[in-house]
Amino acid sequence: MSVTDFLKKYTMILALVVVAVFFSITTQGKILYPQNVNNLISQNGYVFVLAAGMLLCILTGGNIDLAVGSVVCFTGAIGAVLMQSGMNMWLAALIMLLTGLAIGAFQGFWIAKVYVPAFIATLAGMYTFRGLSNVVLQGYTVSISNQMFLNVFGGGADCYVPDFLGNGGSFNLTCMVAGVIIAVIYVLMTLHKVSVQKRMGIIQSATSELARMAVLCVLILWLFWKLASYKGIPTVLIWIALVLGIYNYITTSTAVGRHLYAVGGNEKATALSGVNTRNVFLFAYANMGLLAGLAGILTVARATSAQPTYGQGYEMDAIAACFIGGASAYGGTGKISGVIIGAVLMGLINQGMSIMGIGANYQRVVKGIVLLLAVMFDVLSKREKR
Repeated sequence: MSVTDFLKKYTMILALVVVAVFFSITTQGKILYPQNVNNLISQNGYVFVLAAGMLLCILTGGNIDLAVGSVVCFTGAIGAVLMQSGMNMWLAALIMLLTGLAIGAFQGFWIAKVYVPAFIATLAGMYTFRGLSNVVLQGYTVSISNQMFLNVFGGGADCYVPDFLGNGGSFNLTCMVAGVIIAVIYVLMTLHKVSVQKRMGIIQSATSELARMAVLCVLILWLFWKLASYKGIPTVLIWIALVLGIYNYITTSTAVGRHLYAVGGNEKATALSGVNTRNVFLFAYANMGLLAGLAGILTVARATSAQPTYGQGYEMDAIAACFIGGASAYGGTGKISGVIIGAVLMGLINQGMSIMGIGANYQRVVKGIVLLLAVMFDVLSKREKR
């Protein structure tokens, strides 16, 4: 692989490393404190979840969902009000998920069946469900006191996996053991993959694959060491890992995933091959609504309350994470691994500038510039190929 090809393939990874090193220096290493690493995950849990769904919308041809922030607020408001009235937390959470799914399917219907442009349909949804959130909450904050809900979905001081193996010390042994097990499983899966590729005669550099495996193993162990040095595994990390794992499988190993990429690559050719492309659009937006419901659960659990202002700007964070992570503005290109890189990069920028005392307005300026650069890189790459 030439230097040019290497830079093109790993541009955002290199950018992530540069940003991490920059903020590590400018914050005197504070950004890498165990508590800040934990906060990076907990505070940006909604970005990972929403970006996974947004990627599927973008794959269909660069389409986006502008309503997700309002849907997060609306589903969170419904759940908070239901739990305040005494409803069982699991039933309330299920209703929140189903509400998000119904909203996504409703918007997907207009996009897929009536051919309303996705931008217009979801813009209408953004206004509608923001207004309905205020109606549900009547303009007030509704607190959530169900401790189990808060612990399971990542709110409050006890939203961590208990240390089953430790002796109650400051280092969470269970967290560290979990990190080692994950690293070992990843190594075994990678070695199996390389072995299968060799047997099938697939031409691929085993050295680069093993080098990437080694780097990722080190990162996994470092992350879990940092988490173990604070309070352990935050429960929100489990939900993030579950969502990213499921959607990585969907996009890489299912017919639905192949259809999403095909529609984004060439919708007309995909339709001629026998795929119902309109149902692909419907699936993408219904799925986005479902994940917005889950993000609503995580958001109100994190804040231990629901407010009419929650979710503002969430759609932009999700969209930015996808494009920064390598999703194409034209559709048909993008991976869940890229979403992870984009979300982490956004989180690092937010947290690093906050630690440095830089105001929220300048943080938006920097994020806007980063997003523009990422999309510009994609556009220029496409122009070169043509």
